[in-house]
Amino acid sequence: MDPFADLFRGVRAQGSLFGSTTLTAPWSLRFVDGAPLTLCTVLEGAGWIVPRGRPPEHLAPGETLVVRGPAPFDFVDEVGTAAEPVECGEDCATPDQGGTVHRLGWHDPGPAGAGGATTLVVGAYPVRGEIGRRLLDALPDVLRVAPGGTAGAVRDLLAAEVAVDAPGQQVVLDRLLDWMLVCALREWFDRPGGEPPAWYAAHRDPVVGHALRLLHAEPAAPWTVAALADRTGVSRATLAKRFADLVGEPPLTYLTRWRMTLAADLLTGRGTATIAEVARAVGYSDAFGFSAAFKRVRGVTPSGFRRTG
Repeated sequence: MDPFADLFRGVRAQGSLFGSTTLTAPWSLRFVDGAPLTLCTVLEGAGWIVPRGRPPEHLAPGETLVVRGPAPFDFVDEVGTAAEPVECGEDCATPDQGGTVHRLGWHDPGPAGAGGATTLVVGAYPVRGEIGRRLLDALPDVLRVAPGGTAGAVRDLLAAEVAVDAPGQQVVLDRLLDWMLVCALREWFDRPGGEPPAWYAAHRDPVVGHALRLLHAEPAAPWTVAALADRTGVSRATLAKRFADLVGEPPLTYLTRWRMTLAADLLTGRGTATIAEVARAVGYSDAFGFSAAFKRVRGVTPSGFRRTG
């Protein structure tokens, strides 16, 4: 695992996919799932994404937008369209604008000879917990990924799958959309002039990147700076300086914050782990030391966090 991959724990599309293959102007779809994170990509045609309280964003063929929720947003043929919005949530209704909208898993090529058809694929992601919040905190309200690149290749696979009606299609579409989300965020972080989070940029450094992967692979290990330096093949001083310069904090400070993020999700998860069990799971031999560290980082005791989580 690495810092970027770890943030996708539990971030999975589960049927939150919609396709609009026969829309003709004017049209307006309102997505009301209230998802914390939504990916939108146009396979054919074009339109406008209109998030609540944010400027409209034009979406051309092949482009992808990732929108932070949970506010609803509209997909329209033109800003200020006269069409009445059709709400799309768990199901997507059939609008009266001369077209049809279906939950994907069905293919409708539209009336013969119909021009100007627009196909939109939307994936809504229920990003939960403190790990998910770290992912959301690294993103702007709306980010755009241009056509091409790895995300473009996945988009082509999506288009091919949308064009058929085959057994297991929804599962394929969900997994392709997960793949596309990872590729889209990676390309956005890597774009020229981009300002990715420090931990993401540090991943490319051969020493610090290795150290980050070790910390994320074994967060409960009894790490010291000396042990981490030995595993990365550099001196203790070299590792400490390079890590702080690239990540913005010392290695063990980073580790403690990540451990407390993991602990927060364990405390509020569906399990019934005791405070002592959570402590051991994130590398603390006793509940007292863990509780002190948790309060120092999170500002509340583990039991207090559990009650309000």
